[in-house]
Amino acid sequence: MLRIAVPNKGTLSEIAAQMLFEAGYTGRSDPRDLVVSDPRNDVEFFYLRPRDIATYVGSGALDVGITGRDFLLDSHSPALEIASLDFGDSTFRFAGPAGRFRELSDMTGLRVATSFPGLVETFLAEHDVSVELVTLDGAVESAVQLGVADAVADVVSTGSTLRKAGLEIFGPVILVSTAVLISSANDNPGISTLLRRLQGVVVARQYVMMDYDIPLAKLDEAAALASGMESPTVSSLHDPDWVAVRVMIPRVDMNLVMDSLYDLGARAILISTIHNARL
Repeated sequence: MLRIAVPNKGTLSEIAAQMLFEAGYTGRSDPRDLVVSDPRNDVEFFYLRPRDIATYVGSGALDVGITGRDFLLDSHSPALEIASLDFGDSTFRFAGPAGRFRELSDMTGLRVATSFPGLVETFLAEHDVSVELVTLDGAVESAVQLGVADAVADVVSTGSTLRKAGLEIFGPVILVSTAVLISSANDNPGISTLLRRLQGVVVARQYVMMDYDIPLAKLDEAAALASGMESPTVSSLHDPDWVAVRVMIPRVDMNLVMDSLYDLGARAILISTIHNARL
């Protein structure tokens, strides 16, 4: 039986559960459940704090898990990242009082507050900068104002939260994180099945299926606009001067491609959602 660690709360939890559902697995229906079996797929789910998942998987107690790359690196766990899952993106940066810091070396010997001491310590060691790390469980941006740190290392999206606290970003990016699938050294054949299924969900979210009719004389131009994974599927129509085309295209390009095809002469352009895929 494959043992899978799943985030029990936080920003990763809901999307991870939805991805597993779309991949054909049966998860928990009661948020209080900590362990759920899915005998049809021969798996067992363990709902854990995202920060702890890398530790459990790295120890071999569990076979695989979904967590953030930031949590994996911060834990110094021997667990291995085997796939990016394309959600839960976050960027880690340093911030300090406006005008005080320019370079990483400006923090030498000072206090830096963070919720990811392992991640920050490794990064600063690689840049030969020594600081006193202050570990906090949240609200890191308040550390400078409250006098417990001189600078902070935290997740940044727009930077508005840091600016409200009187801080400005400086120095290089510490890490661009995302949700990842991690594995232990356990050789469980169910890992490859899980990986294929989740990658199919990721592809399904990135692409759509497009169908359209196009004059045969315009087919090559249309195929150049939307070439698909290998090439478009082309079917004959009752009118020999027209053909029907089916092709996968990136979701983000959907409307641009529709506009271009319409201008080329395509008609009956339809978009369908892909629920899962194997490429």
